[in-house]
Amino acid sequence: MGFRMGIVGLPNVGKSTLFNALTRTAAAQAANFPFCTIEPNVGEVAVPDARLERLAAIAGSKQIIPTRITFVDIAGLVRGASKGEGLGNQFLANIREVDAIAHVLRCFEDGDVTHVEGRIDPIADAETIETELMIADMESIERRLANIARKIKGGDKEAVAQERLMKQALAALENGQPARTVKVAEEDEKAWRMLQLLTAKPVLYVCNVEEAKAATGNSQSDRVAAMAAAQGAGVVVISAKIEEELAQMPAEDAAMFLEEMGLHEAGLDRLIRAGYDLLGLQTYFTVGPKEARAWTIEKGTLAPAAAGVIHGDFERGFIRAETIAYDDYVAGNGEAGAREAGKFRVEGKTYEVKDGDVLHFLFNA
Repeated sequence: MGFRMGIVGLPNVGKSTLFNALTRTAAAQAANFPFCTIEPNVGEVAVPDARLERLAAIAGSKQIIPTRITFVDIAGLVRGASKGEGLGNQFLANIREVDAIAHVLRCFEDGDVTHVEGRIDPIADAETIETELMIADMESIERRLANIARKIKGGDKEAVAQERLMKQALAALENGQPARTVKVAEEDEKAWRMLQLLTAKPVLYVCNVEEAKAATGNSQSDRVAAMAAAQGAGVVVISAKIEEELAQMPAEDAAMFLEEMGLHEAGLDRLIRAGYDLLGLQTYFTVGPKEARAWTIEKGTLAPAAAGVIHGDFERGFIRAETIAYDDYVAGNGEAGAREAGKFRVEGKTYEVKDGDVLHFLFNA
């Protein structure tokens, strides 16, 4: 089960610098001019989770395999992108393919780094991109409504349902609200996702501040935090320059550098976890002498579907899940101790997997 987060932003906000640090590579060209990223760069990164190493130590696992999230560096949008300005249309298509958006906002002053609109205003920057995405969504909906008009007249149930959802989205967009503000009934969620509306995707605002403010944020990042709170969106404060430096350091030096900067952990770790949370994801573990492994599932996933993340046969032939909560596994110093303490459980097809569960699936091949 792969999850993709698109990194978007106006040119020269530190987006590609951040991506380079995320993936520990120089795959995305970072330069002081617009449109330096022509094709979307893709990088997979491990989701930091101290629990996995603890489980591996207890079980004596030879290998540790973390769960991963994919980041896509999407070239800088500009005002008019929905009309093809800059490299607009191809970027909008790239955004359509991700599950969520990390919107990098420039919250630092630096006379050596130009701003595409000649001023530092992260709120206005956010509104610029949101507006372009909303315009693109409205145009997409209007085209699709025209394309299914004949089916609707013929009474096609799927087309009628699509029309209803698209009109809901269009009403919100015409009122200046992104599609993610629309309340969708549970039975409509699958059809809603199939619309692939750009503004329906959850958003995480990433405030790129100067190095001295990485621990505390600044007045600009405070403004973004207030905006995010009003929208119910996520927000993370980082310094892309610091993260780029950290990415090149050995682990011991990085830890010392973070301490000197007054930081408890790398901003990238917070960004990755925030993205993970934004997508409504959680982790379960499989643990043994061969490997300790983390698996990504959506919150609310039932045991058979969770087993299916490992292999489709596990879901099709699911019998039961042997389950130990993470805290119980640690307290018992492993499976045997958890069993002795009465913390070992057998769960069936209706069990909703919890974050941190240590699971072993039994199935018919």
